[in-house]
Amino acid sequence: MALSFPCKASLNQHIQVKVNSSNIKYLQNIKNLTKTLTLPSISSSPHESLQKGNWVKLICGASFEDVVDIRNLSLVYTFAGVDCIDCAADASVVSAVNEGIEAAREIVPIRRPWVMISVNDDEDLHFRKAEFDPSDCPLDCSRPCEVVCPANAISLVEGKLTVELPHGTRSPSALKGGVITERCYGCGRCFPVCPYDKISMVTYVRNATATAELLKRDDVDAIEIHTSGRQSAFFRELWNGLGDAIRYLKLVAISLPDIGDSTVSSMNTMYSIMEPQLDCYNLWQLDGRPMSGDIGRGTTRETIAFAARLAAAKDRPHGFLQLAGGTNAHTVDGLKKEGLFQTVSISSNSKDQTLLPDSSCSAQALIAGIAYGGYARKIVGRVLSRMESKQGIAHIEEYPHHFLEALIEALSLVGTVKSYDPSLVTHKLL
Repeated sequence: MALSFPCKASLNQHIQVKVNSSNIKYLQNIKNLTKTLTLPSISSSPHESLQKGNWVKLICGASFEDVVDIRNLSLVYTFAGVDCIDCAADASVVSAVNEGIEAAREIVPIRRPWVMISVNDDEDLHFRKAEFDPSDCPLDCSRPCEVVCPANAISLVEGKLTVELPHGTRSPSALKGGVITERCYGCGRCFPVCPYDKISMVTYVRNATATAELLKRDDVDAIEIHTSGRQSAFFRELWNGLGDAIRYLKLVAISLPDIGDSTVSSMNTMYSIMEPQLDCYNLWQLDGRPMSGDIGRGTTRETIAFAARLAAAKDRPHGFLQLAGGTNAHTVDGLKKEGLFQTVSISSNSKDQTLLPDSSCSAQALIAGIAYGGYARKIVGRVLSRMESKQGIAHIEEYPHHFLEALIEALSLVGTVKSYDPSLVTHKLL
């Protein structure tokens, strides 16, 4: 079923940057940055980035639906030069992404990244929410769920129970709050740490008909289909359900895990299902260790190993390869050690000729790029949290000092793929 969740705040208000001399200075520094560093967000298009191997995608989260954070993340990472912003297949979330993009473009005339929506063909880790009744939690619980949640999606406070009691009897206390649904993106870290086994996970599958309508919007450019790779019938059903909406797209991405020796065979099966209706670029997202990039350095190893194996596979189907799942600031170094960072191969199949009519064979990077999710949200999210604690819910460009902090964080990550010097970025901004 298709789910929608309440939004944290309306985004329809007009952007009004608070003007003072300090804000003007910060905003001018941000504008100067795009001129002095020739950011990729001005100098190249998303499809050129795919071919060169410096494609970067921001993953807002297939189930993350806090429209305030999504809007601010989209603004900051548009400035930083991402080629694509991937978000939940929800109309309000798509609007938040596009508002953030356009807010960035109002400050500096930079090119627009592609907007991608994520859907699933069956149960998938990315399409679930944590759930529990806080009134069932003991008052003396240490609340490890709050501590472990990377999205600050669990909030518990002590309150009084609203029950009828005999005169003179004290009202009992209980925990209130629980899961902030729009912030939960289903990482599952709270589930095993609950000492009382009170937390459950609610899974869902996005509706194909509702998704097809979203794809027809002029501000949606791409779709990503999450699949286990083991049940082609589910994939075929979803693909057929999307119908002619596919023709509106610039890119179709398939996100799949490593299923060993069956991976390439599964990819070929899915490609054969797509090919008759596929008139745009296609991409394979190699989901190494899902939703883990913010945990630590080693989480990126699985997706790099996955990429190395598929890059060497001679019988894999057409399509760009992109890393995801555990990606973080160490991913590029890992690719370099494997000799896969922006390493060029020659491709000359029929689909390339269709997409590149000026050349019968084209130089193309073995690995098209990297998608960053939890880690990208974490480094900028720290700034957003500080801003919200001081200012409340706000547009980040209204507070250029915070905007500048967030941009430095985003550039330090995107810059590892786009190949500009993060220290130079910091110097220019400060």
